[in-house]
Amino acid sequence: MDIISQLQEQVNTIASLAFNTFGSLQRDALPVQLSPNYPEPPAVSNVVDDAANLAEQPKLLSSALVKAAKQFDALVSALPLSEGGEEAQLKRISELQAENDAIGQELQKQLEAAEKELKQVRELFSQATDNCLNLKKPD
Repeated sequence: MDIISQLQEQVNTIASLAFNTFGSLQRDALPVQLSPNYPEPPAVSNVVDDAANLAEQPKLLSSALVKAAKQFDALVSALPLSEGGEEAQLKRISELQAENDAIGQELQKQLEAAEKELKQVRELFSQATDNCLNLKKPD
């Protein structure tokens, strides 16, 4: 797997861990009264018996998230440095844009030729079907 694919996979892993961590914290958080103007939150009826596990889960999830972030940083550090600096990159970009424009014009010409040929084929097909059905006498 190339480095870019590994980076994409690591970003997906980080996103998954972040969503799971935040979801777990939201799920397990006890209700709190935000202001004296609001009513008391309802009492939690399903208190978890294993309070140690409840306290340990956020630590495990956050350490997994930090580990994934460090792996991402290591992958970024492994990326090759660009050669020639910013000027060389800008020159390469302009070359690629010119190449892209030339290919785009060639494709446009091919598309126009294909549309013209399709029009001719449709006309010939129409003439052939008309001749077969004797709706129109051959010229």
